[in-house]
Amino acid sequence: MSFFSNLSTLFSAEDEAKKKAKADARASFLKSQQNQVKQVKPAKPVAPTPPSAAQQASANSLLDKARQEVDSMVRDARSKAREIIVEAKDESLEIRSKIEKETRRIEQEMATQQRDLQSKLDKLDFRFEQIDQKEQRIDQLKKDLEVQKIELDKSRAQTLEKLQEVSGYSEEKAKAILFEGLEKKLSHDLAKMVSEKEEEAKLEADEKAQEILIDAMRHGATDYVAEYTISVVNIPSEEIKGKIIGKSGRNIHTFERRTGVEIDLDSSATEIKLSCFDPVRREIARVSMERLIKDGRIQPARIEEIVDKVEQEIERITFDAGKKLIHEIGVYNIPNGLVSMLGRFKYRFSYGQNMIKHTIEETKMGTSIAHELGLDANVVKLGCLLHDIGKISGNHDESHVQAGVRIAKQFNMPQEVIDCIAQHHEDEPFSSPESMAVYIADAISGARPGARYENHEDYIKRLSSLEAIAMSYEEVKQAYAIQAGRELRVLLIPEKSKDDDVTVLANKIRDRVQKEVIVPGNVTVTVIREYREQAVTKA
Repeated sequence: MSFFSNLSTLFSAEDEAKKKAKADARASFLKSQQNQVKQVKPAKPVAPTPPSAAQQASANSLLDKARQEVDSMVRDARSKAREIIVEAKDESLEIRSKIEKETRRIEQEMATQQRDLQSKLDKLDFRFEQIDQKEQRIDQLKKDLEVQKIELDKSRAQTLEKLQEVSGYSEEKAKAILFEGLEKKLSHDLAKMVSEKEEEAKLEADEKAQEILIDAMRHGATDYVAEYTISVVNIPSEEIKGKIIGKSGRNIHTFERRTGVEIDLDSSATEIKLSCFDPVRREIARVSMERLIKDGRIQPARIEEIVDKVEQEIERITFDAGKKLIHEIGVYNIPNGLVSMLGRFKYRFSYGQNMIKHTIEETKMGTSIAHELGLDANVVKLGCLLHDIGKISGNHDESHVQAGVRIAKQFNMPQEVIDCIAQHHEDEPFSSPESMAVYIADAISGARPGARYENHEDYIKRLSSLEAIAMSYEEVKQAYAIQAGRELRVLLIPEKSKDDDVTVLANKIRDRVQKEVIVPGNVTVTVIREYREQAVTKA
């Protein structure tokens, strides 16, 4: 296409050059005539005269020059056309050579691919033939085996008939006689073997149980720092105490009412003690008090504002602590409400044992025990994580086991996990090995030396106080504080009491225990009245 376009352009340019040369010659001739007319100014109009010979000669010379220029341009155009034609031929030859080379390459590739495909098809045909031959041989072997099986069954039946005829016993009777003889011969050896295996199993079971428990305790061991139910806030001077008390005690009353803690200002000149069994409330009160002292503006409105802000911060901190706890244990897809409740373990202590650390330790032990015994590790892990969730419920009318079961049902936990929570203090019989694993892990974590802090004098004093309250009633025969003071069992003298006194006395003792004895957790008061009568026959 470029070749023909160049030719058309060339010839059109040549025609335009000729036309332009002729036009230029006419224009120059007319211009010269006009100039001559202007130079001669006749006085009066005269008739036009024909051009002279000189003028005719100059016009002819101009035309000759124009023709020469046109001829020169035509020659140049023809030479350029020849050059373009030569270049076009070379270009077309080069394109044709490339196309021929590409065509030959494609034909070679297609031939190679066709040979490869033909080779693969030949191989597939050969494999199909082999498979058909194998299937035919297999079918033939199956038929031969069936024939042989039929022949063997016939031969076996004939042999059994001959044996029955010779021995005079049927097949069942012969089996019974044979087994009876073997049993008599091997009974002593079997009894001895069973006894040895039982003894060996007992020894191995004890050793294996020890190894499992020791390994679980080793993996779950952590360090503990004893904590108490009192938080201490340092003050710069005693003048701050006056600001904390406020006019007519309005500041301290507002603070205690808003936070739910008791403030002790008399124990030391440089510190304030905040006392509360709820660790979250105590932490809110501690942070709020420190901020109020630093701010200096201690007044009821400011106290309310600071406590509100600290409560929001503590909620966020507890939620983050709950997320960190479940991630460290490896439990996911827990509802956010339950995560927030678990985060309150950060500020909860049981006999000085931090609940987050106790939960992590117990979960590691329980999971290790579950893996060793082939139990459901997910159930044990969830049971260990949630077994003490009831301790932060805030409901003092139910035990932490009952509260934990209620919370687990509220968040639609599996029944196996709920059973682990309900049975981890043996309040109910164990329903599964997973429940026992949670109970064992909790017992190891809480009972090992150094895990919990307990002032033995206060412990003995508390138990004695519980028993003394019960024994102060004349109808009481004996009283026992059991389960570390969590239960008080009272035995009545039947002659001095009635059945109705059981309920009345249980409520009286419960109310006195709530007022007079400080006990972490709940105390169950059980009053028992038993009447016996004996009659002896005469000899």
